[in-house]
Amino acid sequence: MKAWLETAKSRARGIKRDVVALWFAARDPRVPWFAKFVAGMVAAYALSPIDLIPDFIPVLGYIDDLIIVPLGVILAIRLVPPPLMDEFRVRAAALEKRPQSRTGMFFIVALWLALAALLIWAFWPTHAK
Repeated sequence: MKAWLETAKSRARGIKRDVVALWFAARDPRVPWFAKFVAGMVAAYALSPIDLIPDFIPVLGYIDDLIIVPLGVILAIRLVPPPLMDEFRVRAAALEKRPQSRTGMFFIVALWLALAALLIWAFWPTHAK
């Protein structure tokens, strides 16, 4: 049981490092535009302090952390050229503090506001005479 926990912790640290590496990849001119786009979206979402599905929602709240983010990381890593990804991983490992994405935060907040506006519009009582 203890070995499983250590393996899980190691993989989680690897994903965190890769997210920061993708953050670097999204800003590097040597990375192809489509890889930059995917890397930027994945990093912005993963580094955002706000989730698309809030963690307090039972079961669904952890789907993004357990499935969506790792799959996005895998896709983005496959799109970034391997020598560059290795370079970005070294840079990411050197960082002690995890950066946060304000862009990702604003994107998620905008989605929630748009959803709230849509729900208000759809269910607002109209006073037909």
